[in-house]
Amino acid sequence: MDKINFRFLLIISAILRVFLILYGEWQDTHMEVRYTDVDYLVFSDAAALMASGKSPYERSTYRYSPLIAALLLPNSFLHHMWGKFLFSASDLLVGLLIHTILKLRGVPEKLCTSSMMVWLFNPFTFTIGTRGNCEPIVCAVILWIILCLMNDQLVQAAFWYGLVVHMRIYPIIYALPITLVLHPLHFQSGKKPALVDWSSRKLMSLNGSSKLRFTDLQYIRNFLTSIFTWRGLVFGLVSGSIFFILTGLCFYFYGWDFLDEALLYHLTRTDPRHNFSIYFYHIYLHYEQEFSSLEKLISFLPQFIVQLALIFRFAYDLPFCFFVQTLTFVAFNKVITAQYFVWFFCLLPLILPWSNMKLT
Repeated sequence: MDKINFRFLLIISAILRVFLILYGEWQDTHMEVRYTDVDYLVFSDAAALMASGKSPYERSTYRYSPLIAALLLPNSFLHHMWGKFLFSASDLLVGLLIHTILKLRGVPEKLCTSSMMVWLFNPFTFTIGTRGNCEPIVCAVILWIILCLMNDQLVQAAFWYGLVVHMRIYPIIYALPITLVLHPLHFQSGKKPALVDWSSRKLMSLNGSSKLRFTDLQYIRNFLTSIFTWRGLVFGLVSGSIFFILTGLCFYFYGWDFLDEALLYHLTRTDPRHNFSIYFYHIYLHYEQEFSSLEKLISFLPQFIVQLALIFRFAYDLPFCFFVQTLTFVAFNKVITAQYFVWFFCLLPLILPWSNMKLT
């Protein structure tokens, strides 16, 4: 019965998304306010330029990897809704991966399904894909990386990690906790890593203490030396190679336009529109002024400090660490738009079974 319910929910979720995509076409045609996300129009225009042999960066405000435009090439010769169906399919895949990861962590079937529903039937998340935003693809890849690590598929996890960092630079924040959880003390070949269970026992630090002490020099030394292991080295070499190969190829084809728009722009971005950031008012008041590079980069300092603290404390429960890292990264970012919330929404169901929130 549980399996039937699980499949039934996926089918209903798929029907809902197809309905919203079709409804979006009607709304775009008959109403002044469009259903389709403006980013989807940007993706489609960039894909059309690429299909005609031009650079996707000839489309103003296209600030993504060329891979995203390449995924939407069928928009130009198949149907303009192709991308929406692709993003919505990725949305469904996220739900399936949530269910699979929770099953591997020993969560009962009913609770797995309930947690999956938090993603599949969340009005915010199911409109993201159907409106034409690419974030579900990134979310699906991140969850797939977690699943690969749980199944001891190190090289595959590294490949996808290098790919996703190239597509959207923010997952770089996961590099250190992934490297730490690959330490042999926590990840033995053929077994699930320490991310399997964190509810029934306290996580142990490398020096055997159940408490993390930032003043404990022995702990910090062990923590730092745990970074340099052969598994971590393999992961770093593979993921780094994939990232630099893809970045090098994109630079070869599209030059500095690619580097400026897809990578460097996000380091110094200041945007007063649709911005929920704590820096919004300061950016709004000084938008006509030119910010120095130092001013633009110094805002990363609070993010960096918070990220290190969270990694020190929670690295050995990877899903929970990813969630709190992403949540705080978004909270302290210079620019926060609605789509950024999806980054941590996809990780929330992975920790719900251990929370005090009531799902049923």
